[in-house]
Amino acid sequence: QVQLVESGGGFVQPGGSLRLSCETSGLPLDYYAIGWFRQAPGKEREGVSCMSSTDGSKYYADSVKGRFTISRDNAKNSVYLHINSLKPGDTAVYYCAADLDGSSWYKPNDYGLWGQGTQVTVSS
Repeated sequence: QVQLVESGGGFVQPGGSLRLSCETSGLPLDYYAIGWFRQAPGKEREGVSCMSSTDGSKYYADSVKGRFTISRDNAKNSVYLHINSLKPGDTAVYYCAADLDGSSWYKPNDYGLWGQGTQVTVSS
């Protein structure tokens, strides 16, 4: 069964760090780019990062550059999003996505598979 499962979210204070995980089943990471998105209440889903399947190129939204790092472990069929210096504005449900159709990694509609999401709340 093809699926994506996110984990690692939680409640953290500003300045803290988290590592989000996206465990995949039935999706060889050598063939599927994995994107990370987030959606805050009342806002549109926003692409924050993506790792390509071929050469492992990494892409980031300008709003997260320098604080977010994407990585993957093919042996564990997992892609990670490391988030540092968390801000209240990072509060959102974070999703991973696969089956990218096109070159616009940051467009949610270009992905065909989604996980259920993991909540990240940043507050003092």
